[in-house]
Amino acid sequence: MSEKMLVTQALDERDLLVKKITDKISKASFVDTIKPNEDKVYAKRIDKAEYAKEAESAYQQINDLIERFQKIDAAIVDSNAKTEVKTSYGTFTVAGAISLRSRLRGMDSYEGDADFEGKLQEKLNNEYNERVRFCDIKNSQLQNTAESMRLSILGRDTKVKDDKPLGVVDAYVKENTTELVDPLDVKKKLELLEEKRNVLLTELDTQIKVSNATTFVEIA
Repeated sequence: MSEKMLVTQALDERDLLVKKITDKISKASFVDTIKPNEDKVYAKRIDKAEYAKEAESAYQQINDLIERFQKIDAAIVDSNAKTEVKTSYGTFTVAGAISLRSRLRGMDSYEGDADFEGKLQEKLNNEYNERVRFCDIKNSQLQNTAESMRLSILGRDTKVKDDKPLGVVDAYVKENTTELVDPLDVKKKLELLEEKRNVLLTELDTQIKVSNATTFVEIA
């Protein structure tokens, strides 16, 4: 006879089973020692027949719990593969949504190496800031050079009414100013990427929770 439960209930029981199975394996005893002239096993200090009965019972209980875990886990996996959730960035199966969420948070098997969007944001931001700093440094150096040129032309204490020589300096500055080449408008791209990431993660969290709270699975 099959049993019906919500995915949230199945997830809770699966988590509980992990703890129960681990605890039972830890506390169980399957092998002990005994001497021919003694009735009790060495470690457990109980009758050999009773020890054998306990060992068999513990072994069976553990295997029953493992089987229960496997059935629940299989039902959850099957449901996640079939149930769909919708976000503003597309429709995903619950399994796909969970995988995407884990990838974006660096919690998948790649340990963050597959968070391509995050890496792209980091690359854009770092390169943009590096190039802006480079422009600032080069242009600051250019202004210092231009100022030296002006002083050389005018002299520190001499006022020259004719500004034409200074035009050479202005032309030099114009031709040698370092400018940013930003065809993608990186700042805008970063804003859009960050917004998409935050919205998508929020929607994935919400939709996965809603789906788990409203979807039933059958445990055979």
